[in-house]
Amino acid sequence: MRSILFAAALIASTPALAQETAPPSPPASDTAAAEAAIEARAEAFEGRIRQMGEEMGAAITAAGPDRAKRTADLDAIQARYQPEADAFASELEAFVGPQLAALPADQQAGARTGFEAGMAQIRGLPAMVRAQAEQSADAPSEPGAPPAAE
Repeated sequence: MRSILFAAALIASTPALAQETAPPSPPASDTAAAEAAIEARAEAFEGRIRQMGEEMGAAITAAGPDRAKRTADLDAIQARYQPEADAFASELEAFVGPQLAALPADQQAGARTGFEAGMAQIRGLPAMVRAQAEQSADAPSEPGAPPAAE
């Protein structure tokens, strides 16, 4: 979820993106509507990622010590959510791409590098949430307690 916030912050706060020097930009109302749509989409996506984490936690609990079931269930959940992460990243790319292209050449490389890193993080969210769920499940419940049974 931090990745979503990173991408949103990058879009909203990168001074270079705010200083478009390209041909006339769309009317302010169109730009505001597009930004509002992306923001709403980001909030919905964040909710879906949270839901995925809850599903993964429940699957880990339900699988108990059966590692094969746990792996199969987590694979299925991750596969179900990955297309959403890819689609959201593509939407952001479509929204920000023209803004990046409109930047002066000396600012494009740095802005594009940061943005591409953010998009990779968004695409990697399903795997990251899974890793966090597994790590949390495998962590000792109390300091000094033995790890969960395998």
